Amino acid sequence: MRDLNALPKAELHIHIEGSLQPELALSLAERNGVTLPWASPEELRRQYEFDDLQSFLDVYYAVLGAVQTEQDFFDLTAAYLDVAAAQGVGHVDLFFDPQAHTVRGVPLRTVVTGISRALDDALPRLGVTGTLVMCFLRDRDPAEALALLEELAADASMLAKIAAVGLDSAESPYPPRLFTEVYARARALGLRAVAHAGEEGPPSYIVEALDLLHVERVDHGVRVREDPALVLRLIEERVPLTVCPFSNVRLRVVRELSEHPILEMLDQGLVVTVNSDDPAYFGGYVGDNYEGLRRELGMTDAQAVALATNSIDGSFASDDRKAELRAGVAEWITAEV
Repeated sequence: MRDLNALPKAELHIHIEGSLQPELALSLAERNGVTLPWASPEELRRQYEFDDLQSFLDVYYAVLGAVQTEQDFFDLTAAYLDVAAAQGVGHVDLFFDPQAHTVRGVPLRTVVTGISRALDDALPRLGVTGTLVMCFLRDRDPAEALALLEELAADASMLAKIAAVGLDSAESPYPPRLFTEVYARARALGLRAVAHAGEEGPPSYIVEALDLLHVERVDHGVRVREDPALVLRLIEERVPLTVCPFSNVRLRVVRELSEHPILEMLDQGLVVTVNSDDPAYFGGYVGDNYEGLRRELGMTDAQAVALATNSIDGSFASDDRKAELRAGVAEWITAEV
């Protein structure tokens, strides 16, 4: 059986804040003199039984109180990259939520500098390339997102570190159309665009993300299957969907991993990819998700290759980097088992 962690892949849907493991959270809290409501990693992990997206977000934002300094953001990102690299990730389009920090008094520059330093360090240290995606919290005022963009626009060195914008947090009832002006400003600044749609929200949110926000990728998108016409559109337009199987189970989008539709979507012609979303909370990193699909859905090597290739092609990596990773996939196919 081929080692799925040796299969080169990209990760397109990972919230760096969601990779904060309990041990590191409590260590950062101690370093910064912050008191969290949990006394041990085990006690914190016991909170990870979620009824829905909001019950997860309540814990997620509480834990972030431990993350405060540039070094904290560096350490958080480096820890994720260590695991991702060991599971075959050669490129990552990394999400971060600045508003989750600026509302706590943490400057935007502190967040961006800490994360981007770790991404810069990952290439010589781990052979991993990365780009940074600045996400807006859709359950906050879009005017706040616009203000963040203007702060970014005023600092050319910081703007240069951001590849794209995204839209996340509680999806319903916050349709993408609320952020039309925000995304227009982001495009004017030369930033690319993605958005969460079709996880909690209906397929119409996917349509809005495409037609009003002009996104290149749809994050999650599993509810597209409720709209056959939209399925055909996404197949024809080759729009990548950044599907997160473990996340979908933990947040009760699907009941069991064995019932997940990702391989049916792949075989149907949709450009689906495998991602971890918030690995500290949902039971595993991207390689673990691949292993789960093999174990529970009987994913074949050919399907794994298709998923990995989709992730590489759909990433914001340079053309040269994509070619390198695709060559690695070809080597994986032909390597002796």
